[in-house]
Formats: sequence, C-alpha cells, structure tokens
Amino acid sequence: MERPSWAPQGIDISVPSVSRMYDFYLGGSHNFEVDREAARKAMEFMPGLPKIMQANRAFMRRAVHYATTSGISQFLDIGSGIPTFGNVHEVAQAADPEARIAYVDHDPVAVAHSQAVLEGNERTVVASADLRKPAEILESPEIRGLLDFDKPVALLLVAVLHFVEDADSPYEAVAELREALAPGSLLVLTHASYEGIPLSQEDAGGTVGVYRNIRNPLIMRSRDEVSSFFDGYEMVEPGLVSMPDWRPENPEARAQEDPFAFSGFAGVGRKA
Repeated sequence: MERPSWAPQGIDISVPSVSRMYDFYLGGSHNFEVDREAARKAMEFMPGLPKIMQANRAFMRRAVHYATTSGISQFLDIGSGIPTFGNVHEVAQAADPEARIAYVDHDPVAVAHSQAVLEGNERTVVASADLRKPAEILESPEIRGLLDFDKPVALLLVAVLHFVEDADSPYEAVAELREALAPGSLLVLTHASYEGIPLSQEDAGGTVGVYRNIRNPLIMRSRDEVSSFFDGYEMVEPGLVSMPDWRPENPEARAQEDPFAFSGFAGVGRKA
C-alpha cells in the first residue's frame, strides 16, 4: 500500500480510522481504501450515513455562529477530525477575525493534516490529545498558550462522545472539562442514538457492528443519557433536539430534509 505524502510516518494505514471514515462520508480526500471499505460496509446497513454527517456539520456551523453572536471568541474543539470546508475556524473567524480556536484530536492523520491546513493562522493551534484524558487537554501548553480559561469558551464535543465507552468515564470527562470553563461558556454537542433513525434498531445495529469490528465501538445513547452530559449547563433554546431542528436557517426546508438527518441529538448548553 502506497503511503500518500500527507500521511505522517509511523501511522498504520492498514487500520480504519473513524476520523478518516468521517472525511470519506463528507466527500473528503484524506482517507485510505481501508477507511472507505469500512465506511461502505457501514453504509450497507445505514445508507444515510453521509446525510447524518452533513447534518452534523451544518449544526456545528450554526452553533459556532451562535457562539460568536453571543460574544464568545474562544473555541475548544475536541475530536475535531480532519478539517474540511466550513470548519470551526473558518466560521468563527469570518464572524470575528480575533476568534481563537484550539483543535484537539488523537488521530495522527487528523492532527498532521490540521497543522498543514492551519499553517500561518496564528489564532489556531492543534493539539494531539484524547478526550478520555481531560487533564492532558487542559494542561496542554499549546492550548493554554492560546485560550484564556478565565473567559468564556465554546467547548465543542461534536460527534465524539459516542466513541467513548461507559467504561472510559465519558460523563466524568465532560464534568472535568466543565469545571475548567468560566461562567458563560457553552457546550456544543452532538451524539448518535437509535432514536430518530428511520430504520429498525436491528438494521441500524449492523452499522454499530462495523464500528465494533474496527475496534472503535459506536455507543448509541438514549435522549436521557445524552441529556446528562449537559449537567451543570442551562440548555439554550430549543434544547436537545435532532440536528436539523436546532435553530435552522430555513425552517421551511425541514420538509425537504433527508429522514436520516434527524438521527441522534444536538444541543447547546450555557454554564451558569
């Protein structure tokens, strides 16, 4: 297998990666055949996966825009993946050229590609760290050098918590991050769930099985379980909803949305 020039040395390109599969669903070019194969297998069970990812990205952009209009100019995006068009820094810095963005991922390809894309942008950093070890993120010199945790920060946990198993204490990790944030900070979150998927749980379970087989279990949580991540936050209207239903730019367009876009949950909370 030939290693493309953008692939960092030392990574195993024979093992699928969730961030590169996500890149494939969104039509990106930073993925390998092993990622495309796993993604196509997942799509056999759930053909609407690209639609879910597109709805996820569209929600993220609206939430970032909401944060900037709320006066927040600092963003901490954990599990940021491979930057594609319309990423956090593009949306935030278009609204506020002073906005500062710290991207965090544990996939070496995501980190290396992010560094290449962001070269010369002094108001962004990329850190290699894992959501399951929040102290690593909070103590990262790159992040501490860019963000001021005494002022409000928008914490983005978009399409990442469903890859953290209960055994790895996701609620404790989110609470530890919350404690580090100043009052007025926002939590921007999306999460996969069987709720809202226009398939039987048995059929959707086939996709979950594909992720389990590549050792990246996809943890489907209920609405109540997702809601618990917002403990300590006041929900911003309209609360925890499907992704297209969170402050849509064009509410009339809802009828034209692909049914898969309504899979799972999205919400924004404000720390009191």
